[in-house]
Amino acid sequence: MPDRQTPALPTGVSFVMPVLNERAYLEHAVGSVLAQRLDVPSELVLALGPSTDGTTELAQRLAAADERIRLVDNPAAHIPVGLNAAIRASRYATIIRVDAHSELSPGYAARALQTLERTGAANVGGVMRAEGRTPFQTAVARLYNSPVGLGGGAYHGGAPEGEAESAYLGVMRREVLDEVGLFDESIRRGEDWELNLRIRQAGHLVWFDPELAVTYWPRESWLKLARQFRATGAWRGELVRRFGRSNGIRFFAPPALLVLVALALVAAVLQLTGVISGLLSAIVSVVLYGPLALYVLLVLVVSARAGGGLRRRLWTAVAMPTMHLAWGIGFLRGVLSGARDTVDASRLGTRNTPLP
Repeated sequence: MPDRQTPALPTGVSFVMPVLNERAYLEHAVGSVLAQRLDVPSELVLALGPSTDGTTELAQRLAAADERIRLVDNPAAHIPVGLNAAIRASRYATIIRVDAHSELSPGYAARALQTLERTGAANVGGVMRAEGRTPFQTAVARLYNSPVGLGGGAYHGGAPEGEAESAYLGVMRREVLDEVGLFDESIRRGEDWELNLRIRQAGHLVWFDPELAVTYWPRESWLKLARQFRATGAWRGELVRRFGRSNGIRFFAPPALLVLVALALVAAVLQLTGVISGLLSAIVSVVLYGPLALYVLLVLVVSARAGGGLRRRLWTAVAMPTMHLAWGIGFLRGVLSGARDTVDASRLGTRNTPLP
């Protein structure tokens, strides 16, 4: 029988970026990609969702100014759909995922290619360094960079180089993607974790390199942050439904906090109405209110150490429980009834503060 293997792709790098309503961030993200110095050919494939803020027009102008930029349509607007469209349209053997809300550090791509070669990994990722401009965004960024904010994943802190569960964004061998399949388009959030699970199950290596750094700009408002974390939590709950114990235990902390808050509220009502009293009331107070008091103390300590003035400290005190509780609400919905058609509504807004 004839050899039906896919021909090897040319040596080079294809950056892929899904884009939706990112006018305030797109030019900086694209600029950080085009500034990467490589000894091999490169291209940037933008998967354009149906933006309403002028992002598409900006992308078209950027593509007209640099032949390395190519455009594909993503009418569904979903991130994994856009990623797959960009990957299918790509021409080179290495795929580097880029987020429109991020900026690659100088030398990122060259270092990633060296790490791929040195380790033999199928996917390499580095550190997500969140930054902010406003007091609110800066407060959220600090929580992103802290174990108490997002749960201490390797790419949020200073973990040592080595084998990893997943990779932030990811620098991937196209041949491995073709082997295991591209992103699962039925998963709207957490699609990278699920892809890396398949990569590891196929016997390939996922690698964390702390020398790789990507700047990430968090959402700009409280409402967008809450919407983002609710959607992310819902899809993590969906992943728990699908993959069970493959999910790390840290994902269960926010829903546990939410359940504790709900039980404490019920207990408080029962105590105030006299349904619970005496020794039972004392036990309930220790079991429920004690952990909540410790959590409140943690929020206050983290906020006090936030620096940057009173506004940043206050926003830290607001953002931290918002991230945890919104994520927990979404997670419980995802576990109990599935994520279904949950989308990240924060990506649908059109008002963003332009980068300087």
